[in-house]
This record gives sequence, structure tokens and C-alpha cells, in this order.
Amino acid sequence: MLDDRVVRVKVAGDYACFTRPDLKVERMTYPCMTPSAARGVLDSILWKPEFQWYVRRIIVLNPVRFISVKRNEINSKQGKNPIVIEEKRAQRNSVILRDVAYIIEASIFMKNAADKRMYEKYVGMTEKKEGIFPRRVKKGQCWRRPYLGTREFSAEFMPPEENDQPIQETIPIGSMLFDIFYDEVGKPQPLFFEAALHNGILNCEVPENDQMMHSSHIQPSIDSEVSSAIYKFNRQEEEDES
Repeated sequence: MLDDRVVRVKVAGDYACFTRPDLKVERMTYPCMTPSAARGVLDSILWKPEFQWYVRRIIVLNPVRFISVKRNEINSKQGKNPIVIEEKRAQRNSVILRDVAYIIEASIFMKNAADKRMYEKYVGMTEKKEGIFPRRVKKGQCWRRPYLGTREFSAEFMPPEENDQPIQETIPIGSMLFDIFYDEVGKPQPLFFEAALHNGILNCEVPENDQMMHSSHIQPSIDSEVSSAIYKFNRQEEEDES
């Protein structure tokens, strides 16, 4: 069941690179954050196995500005054997974004929600009784440092301010990667959708979003050791929050 409450978090950074997968060698960024990158930011702040983040909108606050940089990368994937950087290093151009700021609006989706109190615990916004997510945003708490597309472009996150306004631009984007969907046996499949910024807002409430709510990649088997470890960690985290 999709909750009707919408949480908002502002993320900003000096640089960002939301890589287009259709360009194989040189990195070229989309003009704004992708839904999968937004989900990654939300998961960095609060991740629980019992729910998934449903990204509703991404609001672009700063003008879209590109910059070209040259970065050191490697020509092979990490395997069992160590990589000798000096032998595999390659310099590639990257077209990235600079001075970015976004507001992510999202709700949570639970397949097995017993009652509304489960949603209240995570995203409740009642005064003096806020849920875990709003409290963590205000305190600057996260599981890992959020980043904007690639790990070297770390992000700051905070509650939105009253004077934050989207840019008044309409930018056609075309086919954009929404996320990677995993079926019941764990086979990945990329999902694309036709995207466009309308007055600085990217609408993410598309059919691909509904499909992602049934992805299996964040749902370990109930009887697995991973589930047991996650359960113990969640209990400890909730005790620390209370």
C-alpha cells in the first residue's frame, strides 16, 4: 500500500553526474537527477527492508549548468585478482553538472502494512511526534554519505526552506533511466521512461514507478541470515531513536 504522506528533503552539492547509459565511453550526465539517484539518497538517510521509497517529484532549484572535466578511470572491472592501476588507467572526459540543488518528494510503499501506525513511525510529521525520517534529516544522520550520481560527488542534505523555488524552465530530456528492476529470480532489467522538466519539476509518478514497487533486489529471504542481521540492527536503531 502506498502512503499518502509526502516527505521532502533538500540535497545540494558542488558537482553531480547522473550518467546517461547510452554513451559507452565518455560520461555525459542527464540535465537533472534521475529517480534512481533520488532513491539512493533516500536509502542513504533511512533504509528499512519492510518498505520501499516511492519518488513522486524531483524539483530542480538551481539553473542547469554543465562543465567538462577529465578524470582518471580504469579499463577493467574488479575481479578476483587485484588491478594494477598503472597498467589499466585511462583518462576520460566527463560532462557533469555544477552547483546543483534539488528537493526530493517521496512516500513509502509497504506490501504488508498492518495499519497506518507503521507509516507514522517512519514518516510521521505530527508536531512533537515526528517519524524517524524527518528526525534524521533534521539531525543530518545517514547510514552512508549520500552522493549525486557518482561517489566522488558527495551531497549535503537538509530540510527544504520556505523560499526554495524551482527554476522556471521547461527542458525536454527524452528517454531517461528510471531504475533497475529485479524479477523474482534476481534478473535485472533497466526501466526507461520519457522524461521532461516542466517549470523545473520532474514528475516521477509514472507506470515504471509502480513496477519498481515489486522489485526483489531489496527484499532478502525472510529465513536468511541477512534478514536476521537486519532485524537486530533495526531494533537497535529504533531504540537509539526513541
